[in-house]
Amino acid sequence: MKTSNELTSQLTFLDVLEKAVVHTPEKTAFTYLRNGLPHESITYHDLIAEAKELASYLQMQRLQGKRALIMFPSSLTYIKTFLACLYAGVVAVPVYPPTLSKNLSRISSVIQHSSADCILTNRKLQTHVSTHLQVSRSINWICLDEIQTASIESYTPPYINGETLAFLQYTSGSTSAPKGVMISHKNILANEEMIKQSFGNNKDSKILGWLPLYHDMGLIGNVLQPLYLGATCILMDPLEFLQRPIRWLKAISDYKTEISGGPNFAYELCIKKIKDEDIEKLDLSSWKVAFNGAEPIRSDTLRNFSEKFGPTGFKIDHFYPCYGMAEATLLIAGGNSQDAPIIKTFDSEALKLEKAIGRKFLTSESTELVSSGVSSLNQTIKIVDPNSNKVVPDNTIGEIWVSGANVAQGYLRNDSPDTFNGEVCDLPDKFLKTGDLGFIDEGQLFVTGRLKDVIVLRGKNFYPQDIEMTVEKTSKSISTSACAAFSIVHQNEEKLVIIAELERAFRPRQGVIKEGFEPNELLKLIRKEIMQEFSIQAFQICLIKSGSILKTSSGKIRRSACKEAYESRELEIWFSDAKY
Repeated sequence: MKTSNELTSQLTFLDVLEKAVVHTPEKTAFTYLRNGLPHESITYHDLIAEAKELASYLQMQRLQGKRALIMFPSSLTYIKTFLACLYAGVVAVPVYPPTLSKNLSRISSVIQHSSADCILTNRKLQTHVSTHLQVSRSINWICLDEIQTASIESYTPPYINGETLAFLQYTSGSTSAPKGVMISHKNILANEEMIKQSFGNNKDSKILGWLPLYHDMGLIGNVLQPLYLGATCILMDPLEFLQRPIRWLKAISDYKTEISGGPNFAYELCIKKIKDEDIEKLDLSSWKVAFNGAEPIRSDTLRNFSEKFGPTGFKIDHFYPCYGMAEATLLIAGGNSQDAPIIKTFDSEALKLEKAIGRKFLTSESTELVSSGVSSLNQTIKIVDPNSNKVVPDNTIGEIWVSGANVAQGYLRNDSPDTFNGEVCDLPDKFLKTGDLGFIDEGQLFVTGRLKDVIVLRGKNFYPQDIEMTVEKTSKSISTSACAAFSIVHQNEEKLVIIAELERAFRPRQGVIKEGFEPNELLKLIRKEIMQEFSIQAFQICLIKSGSILKTSSGKIRRSACKEAYESRELEIWFSDAKY
């Protein structure tokens, strides 16, 4: 007789899809919006049928077990192609359809690193991209808008199990070159169950998403989670949100969505860009799980968003702070979806010395942190001293290590093997070293920053996101979530450098500064605020061109890359208060 673990290891995500199509064939799986209106919809029956037809074609091309890049704009085609790869036993490699030269170089590196055998795309993208890619070998382009898919009768289920590699999720590369995370069917199922239980989801949940489908949060959270539940998801293009954030909230209002979210910057963008007269037309009372993750969660953001959109029926209790990463498929920790976010105050000086000492009141000498919740299901979270591999006491900052069925198989080509082989003293399991710092307080996980990004000045630790938040608050002329703080070595001493984007409206025109804008005064103000808040002197503050700060595909600041660009004089600096 097989044990429950053995049975689980044999299950695949295809089993979930087959169950959904049997029980709810005519239920709408996805509706894709264009300009706020339904553009295309598909039922479970048609989605699986079309995926299998394409899978049959891929099998005829003898691609089972091989790797295929999926290169489409966000659309139902993207979803069908991804599912077709699963059904054909093809290892999917979701990527972003490149529009800029920097995206092209990333695609080239992914093709090389993944040893992809083909690219699944359309003729328009193939024409645009193929002549610009720099790849040392030939690759097969399959334009799905020009092929004749095979009959569903010719489809043959692949020989796979829970341990079979399902897809490669390339990391965003916030602190290093992107790596291919190997996600198995077992990893997907484990994490989808974690999300279901943590969010309180079920088949009747109403989900809406704008996140990119090639990214872990968009793919695992907004595509595979609804399929896992047998629920319906409404999707919209990321650019539609970024260009006009009101479209996201209007879609939630129009379709009475219960679950939707994104990184902290998304809520900041809504606070900053949505006009008061537009708020009057919104009803956000249905929105019960506003998840916030993928980057530092700011207490001010939660409060300001709740205050601004309170008249729509949105409450701060609806926020759901969470924590995760591609190496753990997606979710690692989250709170109780029925409870309000846990926001606590800690002594600022103690945090710099890796201790979390609670304070009753928020003052100039204390810092607010938002809990990312607790571990879910059978996953284990430990806070570890990376130098000794020993678990540190509660309220001591260390590296966050994770063990569980949701943790990926590793990086392709065995890149950074130590990342997935953390050994904690006296514990038998292998742990994922997340590279993130945090601590446990009364059972709650608080994430404090990235290990590689910590700025050490005069023996004290400073978290760049804290400094960046202070800079952003100084003026509305500073772009949202577009600031990087890092340290450089100058004359054998660590020095603080800050680069921040100016809003487009403040761009100098033919050398003329916008009337009423005083860049030198802004630089002085930023320097003053940093001194008052952290008692440190910035070496140089640079105001740079809007849209030029280096970010990952998911919107995280690439501080290491920003530092490299600064040191190599590659930044287009508009204003600065010093020369390096």
